[in-house]
Amino acid sequence: MKSKVFVALDQTEWKDIERLTAALKGSGCGMKVGMELFYAHGPKAVNFIHSHGFSVFLDLKLHDIPTTVGKAMSNLLQLPAVVYNVHVAGGTQMMQMAAKALNDSGRKDVRLIAVTQLTSTTEEMMQKELRIPGSLIECVTSYAKLAHEAGLHGVVCSAQEATAIKLVCGSKFVCVTPGIRPPGSEAHDQKRLMTPVDAIRAGADYLVVGRAITQAQDPARALEELF
Repeated sequence: MKSKVFVALDQTEWKDIERLTAALKGSGCGMKVGMELFYAHGPKAVNFIHSHGFSVFLDLKLHDIPTTVGKAMSNLLQLPAVVYNVHVAGGTQMMQMAAKALNDSGRKDVRLIAVTQLTSTTEEMMQKELRIPGSLIECVTSYAKLAHEAGLHGVVCSAQEATAIKLVCGSKFVCVTPGIRPPGSEAHDQKRLMTPVDAIRAGADYLVVGRAITQAQDPARALEELF
């Protein structure tokens, strides 16, 4: 099960990155490098984590005009990450340009996925602030279908939507799910949550877990106790 977990390294102090990679080395989990860490330390962070034996999910959520995203993806593919993502909301052509960059790179070890709706988004927010009509599950499954048709390997979604996405896009379409909290953990800024065991049962392929592991006194033990 640990191979299904990406630990979210949202810390920006380099000593924390060294501590966590040391604590989790050999555990079998992967590491997620998001905006906070990448903007603080850039490619150094990806290379360092990869050098310690971790698979890296580079979570930068690219969202721009198609040409810009395609060129950005070409540059990022020079790094040793194995999962990259874009935003579905950038549109089909943008996603296709990202997919083309991956195909042109010749890399076969990479999965390109797309963000549907952030797990901090509620249905009320989506309707009233983002001005997207309909239900949240309808939006997420529609976005997942667009990503699938654009040639991507999967999506980032809440585990609450994983079952519906598999029905629309097939069992091999990858669901990477943040908003994972062990029973009794604080929600923080997440809204659409699920426990690790329930998420796997719902069809999640990979879980993204942050504070429950990174803020634990013993991160390796916290990882073991997820399931």
